[in-house]
Amino acid sequence: MAARAERRSFWTWGYVSDEPSDAERAEAARGLSERIGAEVAPPATPQIVDIELRKPRLEVPAALAGWVSTDHAERVTHTYGGHSLELLRAMRGEFVDPPDAVAHPRNEAELEATLEWCDRAGHAAMPYGGGTSVVWGVNAPADAEGAVTIDLDEMNSVLEVDDVSRAGRFQAGILGPDLEAALKGKGLTLRHYPQSFPWSTVGGWVATRSGGHYATNHTHIDDFVESTRMLTPRGWMESRRLPGSGAGPSPDRMVLGSEGTLGVISECWLRLQKRPVFRATAGVTFADWANGCNAVRQIAQAKLWPANLRILDPVEAAASAGLGGNSALLIIGFESADVPQGENVRAAVAIARDCGGSIDDDAIVVDDGDGRPTGRAGAVGAWRNAFIGVNAGLTAGIGLLSDTFETAITWDRWPAFDAYVRDRVGAVLNEAVAGGRLSCRFTHVYPDGPAPYYSFSGVVPVGAEEERWRAVKDAATAAVVAAGGTVTHHHAVGRMHRPGWEKQRPALFGDLWRATKRSVDPNGIMNPGVLVDP
Repeated sequence: MAARAERRSFWTWGYVSDEPSDAERAEAARGLSERIGAEVAPPATPQIVDIELRKPRLEVPAALAGWVSTDHAERVTHTYGGHSLELLRAMRGEFVDPPDAVAHPRNEAELEATLEWCDRAGHAAMPYGGGTSVVWGVNAPADAEGAVTIDLDEMNSVLEVDDVSRAGRFQAGILGPDLEAALKGKGLTLRHYPQSFPWSTVGGWVATRSGGHYATNHTHIDDFVESTRMLTPRGWMESRRLPGSGAGPSPDRMVLGSEGTLGVISECWLRLQKRPVFRATAGVTFADWANGCNAVRQIAQAKLWPANLRILDPVEAAASAGLGGNSALLIIGFESADVPQGENVRAAVAIARDCGGSIDDDAIVVDDGDGRPTGRAGAVGAWRNAFIGVNAGLTAGIGLLSDTFETAITWDRWPAFDAYVRDRVGAVLNEAVAGGRLSCRFTHVYPDGPAPYYSFSGVVPVGAEEERWRAVKDAATAAVVAAGGTVTHHHAVGRMHRPGWEKQRPALFGDLWRATKRSVDPNGIMNPGVLVDP
């Protein structure tokens, strides 16, 4: 299919059409002004023609000029990922380390030629995906002898669908909405919905081990991968397509989470499923956060496998679901292509009630295949609308600091872990920002533990955003690693989480990964600085 005709926004998530208007940004600034009792105003909307870039440090060979460019707009729009600090720099016109060129190979032959040129010339090569990295995973290194961003947006087709095995072969550059649109007519779906779904790609999902909206059972893209094909500087590596195998270490496991450090993923086979017909939802409130978490654990361990099993603490429930600030909200959702879900949702609600949860019977909404809307009303619907909306540019540059960090921990350590993180991060947050707010929800849940997702926000002096963010982020990373959690559950490592990842992983695994990288990328050109040094 054709590549997206619309240009990606360089200062907010999405495309140019997704950019908030000046009026919307002014309204957001007025709201913050009323909150803090001082007037703030949004900075002027940046124009791409006004952005100043250093001159390219390389010259594109004539043989590659059909798909490799040093065009100004291409370099601007591929400088940053989607983290709030990156978008703030873009809003302010700060483009210190743009890529020197951007490649849009249209086929594997052009991809080979691009990577061969980078390897021969010593240029850093950064696979781009959809550019939604929030961990500094797509940026050009400052000390490279030329840096080339590789964007596979022209390699975006559904190559093959196996209706019998329910699997599809996809080029890595296909975007989430295009993939689902292509499968809809066949009655199939991948049903992997990271929050970046409208703008992210299959290759990016695999490279970063993305997490989708499913809260239980099939959650990470890992669960869907059947085989992968990746070009390294040493050549191609393609795994055999199998439903499972016990033949030694899995080559796909080397590709999953490699974050562009070994090569460029060009295509993969992914497991599919029938589109859901039966649905059921419920929103259960808890006066006590601990009791709500206990209910989540019991439902997860009952292996009912709800598609949605997310609990919001009272702060999160008030901010995102409209509750009063004293109750936690547990959102339960089931779906199936073949089996009515009323019995499952009622079994989950019964467990929640036994743990102290409250819900009226008529608030349990069941769709037995007749298309009745579920998850659209009340607190559940309010949370859904808040969760889907992503507009990072709305409040950029007015002194509102807002970010998240996520992790995972086993159930036995969860209460102490939560208390420790809130204490350590809360103390720094109160010093770093005015009106600091720290909240938590579960995004994914396993029988042996939750994946808590913390959000923090507050007001800081304009110009001090990065300094204050660093203080809070460093405290968060130190706390989750010291307490035994993972430095990231689904946001990838990038350059941002690398210090925490180095503490989390076994030291010998670091040696193993460096040796692996040297074997396929001897010149160290692939995404330098991510995961390990070149």
